[in-house]
Amino acid sequence: MNPFEKIFNYQIISRLDESDAIALTSQERAWLRSALAHGASSDAFTAETLAKLKQLLQDEADIDHSRMLVEKAKSAERQVYHPLLRTLRRLIMQGKGMLLTSRIKHGGTKNNQSGLPFKLEYSMVKREWYLLWYSARGRSLMSTKLQSIVSIEETSLPAERAEAWRSRMSALLEARRERTVIEVIRTYNAELSRILYAFSCFDKSVQYDEETNLYRIHLSYLADESEFLLSRIRFLGLRVKLVEGDGLRRRMRESAEKALERYGMTEHRDKEG
Repeated sequence: MNPFEKIFNYQIISRLDESDAIALTSQERAWLRSALAHGASSDAFTAETLAKLKQLLQDEADIDHSRMLVEKAKSAERQVYHPLLRTLRRLIMQGKGMLLTSRIKHGGTKNNQSGLPFKLEYSMVKREWYLLWYSARGRSLMSTKLQSIVSIEETSLPAERAEAWRSRMSALLEARRERTVIEVIRTYNAELSRILYAFSCFDKSVQYDEETNLYRIHLSYLADESEFLLSRIRFLGLRVKLVEGDGLRRRMRESAEKALERYGMTEHRDKEG
């Protein structure tokens, strides 16, 4: 690799931003060429875009993963990219309505449900894509697995009605949203990037106090994501501490007490207390 292929110069980067251009290294181009060989690429891109990308990358070398990676035994792979993602993103961006037909959990289908697609979410726990949408009939916020969707038909909506429904959905989502504050233990300040990566799927902001040399991470999450958030906090162990959020702190205390009880430490703890 030419070490000067990507130059991080302010003037160059600013010019690239102004022209909506991106500087790519040879490794990044080779990786993209290899990624396009995956079967999911035909669902991720239109035929024209896929053909253009392959043409632009035809002179790039392939990445030989066989000598770099060893894959261990695993469970059956579930497709992360869903064919409906591109269609739904377009409907959401254009403010279009839809007629949705979906499978019911215990059999059968619900046909031609009228509504407005609002947001796509990926559950890290269930490893499933979900569509959040507004039901015109029920006047409520709905969540449907993309795997359960049989068909989607685009419909037109007056701009005023679409905007009113989006405002209502935003209010409903905000009502379900909870917040917490996580403090990084000073000893592990150097691992801040790793800690932030563990919370990468949540809305967050970081506050730094120069006097105490403390980082505090303000997290926003939906109520049904609390258990996954707790698993991330437990994964980080001694590096972080919950300082706000009574519900999360209570669940952490309960799991700690159960762990102590399982290993017969409750009597020892009572004597120390």
